Amino acid sequence: MRHTLPIAPQFYVTAPQPCPYLDGRMERKLFTALQGEHAQKLNDTLSKQGFRRSQNVLYRPSCAECSACLSARIRVSDFKPNRTQRRIMARTTGLRRNATSPWATEDQFSLFRRYLDARHADGGMADMDIFEFAAMIEETPIKSRVIEYTRPPQEGERGRPLAGVCLTDVFDDGLSMVYSFYDPDLSDLSLGTYVILDHIAIAREAGLPYVYLGYWVPGSRKMGYKAGFSALEIYKGGRWVDIGDPADHRAELHPLSMDPIAEQVARISLPEARPGRD
Repeated sequence: MRHTLPIAPQFYVTAPQPCPYLDGRMERKLFTALQGEHAQKLNDTLSKQGFRRSQNVLYRPSCAECSACLSARIRVSDFKPNRTQRRIMARTTGLRRNATSPWATEDQFSLFRRYLDARHADGGMADMDIFEFAAMIEETPIKSRVIEYTRPPQEGERGRPLAGVCLTDVFDDGLSMVYSFYDPDLSDLSLGTYVILDHIAIAREAGLPYVYLGYWVPGSRKMGYKAGFSALEIYKGGRWVDIGDPADHRAELHPLSMDPIAEQVARISLPEARPGRD
């Protein structure tokens, strides 16, 4: 009798550390290694259950008393831009998209440093050097792309300078925006929103149903912009649901917010690996 064997990764939990989204809270992550011949299949499966990729690790929040972080994705077929988003698309017609393999360049790193210094000078990536940046871009065991956006040159400039960059994973059901950064001097173009809008267009062209945005956190100004996109779903209570009114979601602390780690791991659905024999 033949049957299939599940991929069985080992799961671990990080030590608590200060939360980057909500002041005064501690975060903890449940994570597993992403490697080997089944990496793409594992990534596709766990991403549908609220996990995110960072290089060769898959993780999702597993904080002791907080369940505020909610994985978010846009249903491409139902998305309709609002008036502000239509204006952003009209202002950015001079930008050009270039999709490349995940390979880091000096131009990317220079833009990345300018972005961090202007927007996240005290963040967790503030001390990242060019070697760590290259690892972030290039260490991917799955299908990934670097989407570059260039702008028209100004007087005295040669070529088309970089305006924004997004490291993007390709899932079996969508695109995942792993990390994006852009020119802080072009704030009038709202490039963060534009890059999401363009990924929706890419997904639609490719026939992919979702664009994964990472985590939306009620109560966090840093993550609030994601709730401004229509057709937004969040992963809550073990399933994907429409976000509805963002104000209906809370970020209160409660000792029973999260189930014990063993129960969380037991409920994770794993992909099947290969045929086996009794």
